[in-house]
Amino acid sequence: MMQPLPTFSRRRPASVFLTLLLMGLFFATLPGISRAASSPPETFADLADKLGPTVVNIYTTQTVKPSRSPHDLFNHQDIPEPFRRFFGLPSPFDQDQPQREQKRTSLGSGVIISKDGYIVTNNHVVENADTINVRLTNFEEYDAKIIGRDPKTDLALLKITPRNGLPAIAFGDSEKLRVGDWVMAIGNPFGFEQTVTAGIVSGKGRSLGSGPYENFIQTDASINPGNSGGPLFNLKGEMVGINTAIYSRSGGNIGIGFAIPANMAKNVINQLKEHGKVVRGWLGVMIQPVPPELAAQFKLDRPIGALVGEVSPGSPADKAGIKPGDVIVEFNGKEISQMSMLPNLVAETTVGSKAEVTLYRKGAMKKLPVTIAKLSEEQAVASEPAETLNKSLGLGVQDLTPEIAAALGITDTHGVLVTGVEPSSPAAIAGLRRGDLILEVNQKPVRNVKGFLSMINGLKAKSTVSFFIKRDGRTRFLGLKLK
Repeated sequence: MMQPLPTFSRRRPASVFLTLLLMGLFFATLPGISRAASSPPETFADLADKLGPTVVNIYTTQTVKPSRSPHDLFNHQDIPEPFRRFFGLPSPFDQDQPQREQKRTSLGSGVIISKDGYIVTNNHVVENADTINVRLTNFEEYDAKIIGRDPKTDLALLKITPRNGLPAIAFGDSEKLRVGDWVMAIGNPFGFEQTVTAGIVSGKGRSLGSGPYENFIQTDASINPGNSGGPLFNLKGEMVGINTAIYSRSGGNIGIGFAIPANMAKNVINQLKEHGKVVRGWLGVMIQPVPPELAAQFKLDRPIGALVGEVSPGSPADKAGIKPGDVIVEFNGKEISQMSMLPNLVAETTVGSKAEVTLYRKGAMKKLPVTIAKLSEEQAVASEPAETLNKSLGLGVQDLTPEIAAALGITDTHGVLVTGVEPSSPAAIAGLRRGDLILEVNQKPVRNVKGFLSMINGLKAKSTVSFFIKRDGRTRFLGLKLK
């Protein structure tokens, strides 16, 4: 016989209510579960009112000499002269006229960091500018001078002489930012002054491949052209980043913006203020990421650290005993969770000071003291990855060191290792994969990256090239056509 489903009285015992109350209190105390932690702020208006006056408009002018190309001068010759003037096309009769200089204007944002008029912005906002004009929220305008620029981090420090004390921001600790935290951006996108947008931290430690010192904060707070140099604030009203770039196919915001972390910016700004330039530390290693397949071979529990591919002779790393094949997992007690962290940490270290490097070598952990030296422009390459990208092939390669060969179980003593293949590139179409070992190009042995690039660069465009490779212990030939 079928039994009726149990029914519940509208009146529950006191014990049931007590249980529900205790469960509610328990979940409310869990991090990230409480209403305050999971709900967005009711309004950003108070923050916007307080912080808006710290953000400035920056207008620059640059003198450029326009150059006429053969396309400008000789196309549309069949169009009569009056109509050429109407459509703004150059006249054939103007070819011998002297070229006139033109003024190009651009705009960006900046943030006031001191009451006496120091302002931070992006280097690309003021680079090559003839004049720099700063407008405050009260519409006061000032001429600004450049105290210092640092193209490597895309930061610049400006100075104005204000008539009165200015409102200034307070720096926050960008290391304490977590993915999912609320942030607010203020800037002048497309010339619309004092535009406020809000979003969350979408990611940390991002690299765009545009320089050796990248550790961007990614945010979905709307950032557009004109926001460059503007601040990114946390909910405490502290500046945690300086907006510098967007990822977009159209040039407009699609929810992927990048900011320079405040901790990195603060170090650069202090040096620009004191010296007018940035002095960086130098370790003297060529590094690359540690992919999962190599992490297992190096007996790491996860793919972290920076794999040393080359050590510059006579460098601090060389004197300390660091060798190719070492995996640097800590620098001065800071874990290197990803390769891009190491150049930033080394660069920020005081020249002449001692640092402790923790590394794995053949499965054993070692701690080595190293004295950091001064980085020169000639040595800057030593902090960049050892990988070399050949754009015509869409192929990343690096030298095969004995340590990497041993880790991958490769017995060959020559060749170049494929470290990356761009989608839809000639290399990808030919079937090349990361981890392949290129032994020959057009039946000629490949010894190293330098020889490989020399062979490729010596080929004509649209020519066919054969590769003799080794994959999973087996050799094969692959053919591709150059762009």
